[in-house]
Amino acid sequence: MTVPPHPLLRLVALHKRYGAAVAVAGLDLEVAPGEIVGLLGPNGAGKTTVLECLLGLRAADSGEIVLDGSDVRTHPAEARRRVGAQIQPAALQDKITPREALTFFAAFHHTPADTGELLLRFGLTEKADAHFDTLSAGQRQRLSVALAFVNRPALLILDEPTTGLDPQTRRALHAILVAHRAAGGAVLLSTHDLDEAQRLCDRVAILHRGRLVAAGSPDQLLARTGAATRLEFRTARPLPAATLAELQAAGREPGQPPPDPSAAYRIRTTEPTRAIAALTQVMQSTGNELRELQLRPPTLEDAFVALTGEGWDCDREVAP
Repeated sequence: MTVPPHPLLRLVALHKRYGAAVAVAGLDLEVAPGEIVGLLGPNGAGKTTVLECLLGLRAADSGEIVLDGSDVRTHPAEARRRVGAQIQPAALQDKITPREALTFFAAFHHTPADTGELLLRFGLTEKADAHFDTLSAGQRQRLSVALAFVNRPALLILDEPTTGLDPQTRRALHAILVAHRAAGGAVLLSTHDLDEAQRLCDRVAILHRGRLVAAGSPDQLLARTGAATRLEFRTARPLPAATLAELQAAGREPGQPPPDPSAAYRIRTTEPTRAIAALTQVMQSTGNELRELQLRPPTLEDAFVALTGEGWDCDREVAP
């Protein structure tokens, strides 16, 4: 019988308060080798506090933090030996270069990654000897993530790593994270980008007001919440309300104004095939014509709304 490997990260009943405000309330979470776990939640949900406690930047009030089998409180140096981290914002001395920064950080580790390889992998070769204060926001971000790879980590802890990156560089970073996972590494990824989390993460943990409200694969969370698929369509002639009522699971979203010939109708349904069949039948029976039809599967934003009763707004500060 094969014994599963121990988690590279294990949190048990993690608590952290700031005065009367509860930042993290009893968080339990594991990240195993070979998986990418997304930590999701709007500003104020507790994500940054969790990462800072993991890395020893803040002391947890209570709870257990184990990194790669070592307790952070009793063996901090050993616990963080195989952990690479990138925390926002990326900031280095103005006149240091990417090559110098990578070489400097590599000097603290016994078997660091090759500096030239990291510069190439993160698209920094042409800027290897440029001063940090001359780098663009995206280049600074790439350097920040590259520094997390210096010690050849088993576990990566990343805070909004794709912020400021262009689409091509974002895809390249995703490929690097996927390769790290394929090699048996693990990633804990804090992100506001729900589409990124849904496409990249094996599991997601949703934080809301310091509490873990749900954890699982994106598909599991969508199934658990019964999030609906949206059908958006336009017709040659307006549909009367009575006709809309005939459609399977039909119902315009709250606040949608009365339709006109140029408006898109919206149907929310957990059975999109039946809804499309019903829509087609209505079009044929009334002699109307579909001009446009789009199928929008449920997203993690829909799951977040269902789980918390609040809309997703990454710029909104959520009070504990």
